[in-house]
Amino acid sequence: MTKKDPNSWKYWQFFWRSWAIQASWNYERQMNMGFMYGIAPIIDKIYAKPEDAHKKMEAYERHMAYYNCTPQTSAFVLGLAASMEEQYAEDQENFNPEAIGALKTSLMGPLSGIGDSFFQGTVRVLAFGFGINLAQQGSILGPILAMIISFVPSFLVTYYGGKIGYNTGNKYLAKLYQEGLMDKVMYVCTIVGLMVIGAMIASMIGITTPLKFGKAFVLQDVLDNIMPQLIPLGLTFLMYWLLQKKVRTGVMLAICIVGGILLSICGIFS
Repeated sequence: MTKKDPNSWKYWQFFWRSWAIQASWNYERQMNMGFMYGIAPIIDKIYAKPEDAHKKMEAYERHMAYYNCTPQTSAFVLGLAASMEEQYAEDQENFNPEAIGALKTSLMGPLSGIGDSFFQGTVRVLAFGFGINLAQQGSILGPILAMIISFVPSFLVTYYGGKIGYNTGNKYLAKLYQEGLMDKVMYVCTIVGLMVIGAMIASMIGITTPLKFGKAFVLQDVLDNIMPQLIPLGLTFLMYWLLQKKVRTGVMLAICIVGGILLSICGIFS
């Protein structure tokens, strides 16, 4: 903590912990545990009293939801979510905690698109392309400069992203509530979040059917004419229904694996 800014310790928490956000990556909710690890110090600070233990557990559970975003840009989301948690703790009657999850979901897609393109598709390619050229000439500066060139923009975006996210949240959240705009913001974030989830379903679940009847009737073409990616959407709703029925994750994985193998052998799905 510095004398100039008492919140500087929070910025460093966002910075350091966002680097470890993929350390506990999992297939069910991907970076959710890493995000919870990143925001845990703020939650612990907010609910430090023993009588607030149940509120702390609710906040922990809130941030164990699905999350997936570029690590460097995740610091911004951590900062923004932390400021919203503080706002909720101060005004629990008027602040809807569902807005926190909705905002996180709405930011995942855009920040991932920007972050992956910049860091993975641009900075890394340029840095290691330059480093390889030097290494081929026998210079030890090749790998060193490649790491430095990769690290500098990551450091700046991660640190200042967390700082801007936190300060922006504190600055504008109160104003949004005073002007009665928070419900509208949450509505927009929910719509964007659903769009992100819909795009993920269409792009990440690649299931088709090879079934044909004669030479003219191709089932996949018929389904695509009704709605593109109809089979992935239907299977997603099936998984959602199983979740609503409290079916265990292990059972759902077994259904996906065994069912997928059997349906592939029978020639129904591919």
